[in-house]
Amino acid sequence: MTRFVALLRGVNVGGVTVKSAELAELFRSLGFDGVKTVLASGNVLFETAAQETKRLKAAIETGLRERFGYDAWIVLVERADLASVVDGFPYEEVEERQPYVVFSSDPAATAEIAEFVAGLDPSADPAERAEVQGDAIVYWEVPKGHSLDTALAKFLAKPRFKAATTTRNLRTLRKLL
Repeated sequence: MTRFVALLRGVNVGGVTVKSAELAELFRSLGFDGVKTVLASGNVLFETAAQETKRLKAAIETGLRERFGYDAWIVLVERADLASVVDGFPYEEVEERQPYVVFSSDPAATAEIAEFVAGLDPSADPAERAEVQGDAIVYWEVPKGHSLDTALAKFLAKPRFKAATTTRNLRTLRKLL
């Protein structure tokens, strides 16, 4: 059995309400074991013998659409890989900054984000830092209170990234381990 983390995008914001108990029940009904939801921001731990992540992702997204009636997108990560992502966070954590990880399920989207990150202005106000890791991870750090108004935040809010990316605070990710 492999332990996965499903990171749902856009739940419990913007009018899309998904209760944790109902979310866990959906995952059980899809045949997954060891289902556990973490926080109310769309994080589900589960186990399965299935290894084909594209099929798992598609089945979960279909289940979410049918059960909750919204345009559902997820990023699926093996729990062991998530531990490496958390351990790889490149910035020292300090109280006045928010540590984020942006997950991408589309290498082309990640490449576009990488190009944008390469052009970030280090002297911009508010100051942010970002670093792309491989074709699926962007480490990102912003001053507290500025998670929505930095250059990268505005770039990631573009509709074309909606189906392929989701962002989590590093502290939330630790709770998934």
